[in-house]
Amino acid sequence: MSIIMQNLIKQTHMRLLKSGRTIATAESCTAGLLSSFLTRFSGSSRYFILGLATYSNKVKENILKIPAAIIRKKGAVSKEVALLMAKNVRKLAKADLGVSLTGIAGPTGGSPRKPVGTVFIALSSKNKTICKKFIFKGNRSAIRKQAALKALQLLKLFIS
Repeated sequence: MSIIMQNLIKQTHMRLLKSGRTIATAESCTAGLLSSFLTRFSGSSRYFILGLATYSNKVKENILKIPAAIIRKKGAVSKEVALLMAKNVRKLAKADLGVSLTGIAGPTGGSPRKPVGTVFIALSSKNKTICKKFIFKGNRSAIRKQAALKALQLLKLFIS
């Protein structure tokens, strides 16, 4: 792991500790990588409440309460689903912050409208919810790592 990555993880860890806020994650394309980064340092249990790897649409529907109609209409990889994932995991965990990632890590699953590397990252607090779309390049592992690191960057800014 590069020094830059380690610094980002440590800075986010310190900011979460200082903020006193709690966090929950719902990860699809990253399968828990963000949660792993968030819990890398001792003391993370003060802020990290829950991390879900929600690959299946059924889990998104049953656990995160994403309406099946939205998944059918917009797709599991969409702004709408990412926003609901972040908001609903926050509520489920009774956390101050919710973060979600949904995307296509590849090498299969892409389309002209949503190519491999498409990732939506959403953050939710009681008063604010945002979602950003990214298209990352590289192999599956690189896309997953870029997505989790970008989520950390966004989270760091979100809690500033």
